[in-house]
Amino acid sequence: MDRFFARFATATAHATGSPLAFILCVSAVLVWEVSGPFFGFSETWQLVINTGTTIVTFLMVFLIQNTQNRDGAALQAKLDEIILFSDAENEFVGIERLTDEELEVLHARCEKAARRSHALLQNTHGERNARKSRCQ
Repeated sequence: MDRFFARFATATAHATGSPLAFILCVSAVLVWEVSGPFFGFSETWQLVINTGTTIVTFLMVFLIQNTQNRDGAALQAKLDEIILFSDAENEFVGIERLTDEELEVLHARCEKAARRSHALLQNTHGERNARKSRCQ
């Protein structure tokens, strides 16, 4: 069931995200709008578009969420693989399961390391420029 739903959700998300799907939806709204005078802009006429769009939106939320969940999990697995087979710190593998507070601490640590690296690069770049000007 999971595999079927995953394939269905992916195919539906792909199809509904296409230009053709957008054109069909715009066309449906235009047909509904043009038909208004024929139905006297009745409550039933309004209910048709309201009900239709509500149902489609309701169902699409679940399909899109499923697709995003799987894409996120696949991306996370790929990042974990890169981390494991690089010189990066392996403690970053699985951090998506940390609490918000734990992620903040880790983020602050990474920002501090980035500032140190940036300062080191600036110093190295500054020394290189100073050596160039001395040689000229």
